[in-house]
Amino acid sequence: MNFSIIRYVLFVLLQMLGALLLLPLAVSLFYREWSDAAVFAIIAAICIVLGLIFGKLLKPKKKIFYAREGFVITALAWIMLSLVGAIPFCVTGTTENYLDAVFETVSGFTTTGATIMTNIEGIRHGVQFWRCFTHWVGGMGILVFMLAILPMTDGYSMHLMRAESPGPSVGKYAPRVKDTAKILYTMYIGFTVTEIIALMITGMSLYEASTLTFSTVGTGGFGLNSASIGGYSYASQVVIIIFMALCGVNFSVYYFVLTKKFKEAFNCDEMRWYFGVMILSAVLIAVNVFRSGIISDFGLAFHHSLFTVASIMTTTGFATVDFNLWPQFSRAMLFVLTLVGACAGSTGGGFKFSRLVIIFRNARNELVRITHPKSVKRVSMDGHVVEDDTVRQTNAYLAIYVMILVVSFLMVSFFESFAGNVDMEGFNFETNLTAVATTLNNVGPGLNLVGPMGGFHDFSAASKIVLIFDMLAGRLELLPILILFKRSTWRG
Repeated sequence: MNFSIIRYVLFVLLQMLGALLLLPLAVSLFYREWSDAAVFAIIAAICIVLGLIFGKLLKPKKKIFYAREGFVITALAWIMLSLVGAIPFCVTGTTENYLDAVFETVSGFTTTGATIMTNIEGIRHGVQFWRCFTHWVGGMGILVFMLAILPMTDGYSMHLMRAESPGPSVGKYAPRVKDTAKILYTMYIGFTVTEIIALMITGMSLYEASTLTFSTVGTGGFGLNSASIGGYSYASQVVIIIFMALCGVNFSVYYFVLTKKFKEAFNCDEMRWYFGVMILSAVLIAVNVFRSGIISDFGLAFHHSLFTVASIMTTTGFATVDFNLWPQFSRAMLFVLTLVGACAGSTGGGFKFSRLVIIFRNARNELVRITHPKSVKRVSMDGHVVEDDTVRQTNAYLAIYVMILVVSFLMVSFFESFAGNVDMEGFNFETNLTAVATTLNNVGPGLNLVGPMGGFHDFSAASKIVLIFDMLAGRLELLPILILFKRSTWRG
């Protein structure tokens, strides 16, 4: 284990975090929130100074590292940045305690959007900007951002990208990892600027458009008020639907379009499943909501159902209406979509459609082998055979995913029973199960008390720690977090 490279990267990231804190500092100064500006300035200065000093003092002589170090760096980086990034929330008095601040920050960086805030409208501009900006930073990946702007040993930095990037496999768009990271962030910034302009055209201010864009393209879901997106115009909501859906697509598709490789761009099984399920689910829910009489106009019902489905599938977590009030079938559909998630290689979370396609096709092949034992069937996607290692890893991922989901649900149920919250109205099986599912899949809102108009404030401290773990595990695709608990990881 190359501990020196782990320490070095962490201190480099601390410098980067200090630089990022200068943005909410500028916003606080613009709105004359002097005390908040002082907090951001002090924390930014400490991060930059400590990062520079220890980064130079502990500069590694050997920059070679492998997959094990890549996983450890990724997990520790997200934990460290969450712990430090939570300090502004706590010091400015935005949260009641440090644990709540950590919960909110982890929710931001992992693009979950689950919140413990009870007075969102009361959050000051600089802090609110930082809250939403954490979505943007975490959306494409903290380490991918670092790889795009800082020189690293390119032959080994792919281990960092593989450990952080969502999906069963990670490819490079360019021979050098640094160039791949730059391409990703160029497209990401392009989406960001385009949506900001589009939202301003619909009547939003620059501040509203920027913060909500951070939450949209990062598929996070932090809003500026308790009504989420419900208080904005239909034009604004349509813009957000479009960008939520686009940012849930594998960014490889956009790279192929930009490089005029249209055959590769549109020969994508995962994208077809993604949009097919999105449209079908929106239609079914719209019909269900319309027939129930909750929304009497079918066009309006389809608008809200499409927004909600896109929000849940891409794990953004925005809402235009309280879908807690929708019929049981609609809520059940949304819960299933919570577990599915977006595409691999996107900013969305969840299980990913690529894994779903691999598991479905592998199961189909196994059924064929039962009746035709001598047949040779391989899983294929996009016209290419999927490697057996990828299929095996996908099956293992499913097993670990289910295990964490079940254990977390049991732990949260136990802790809430011990805390006496089971006696609280609405604190039941549905609340606990969807709270775990929505955090593990980085969605944000669940059902009942953790619905789109609710939050996670009333959970016990022990449950919040479990949910924080779930958010980090879900965003990092489980393995980087779990490997920290393996004894052999820390052997030299």
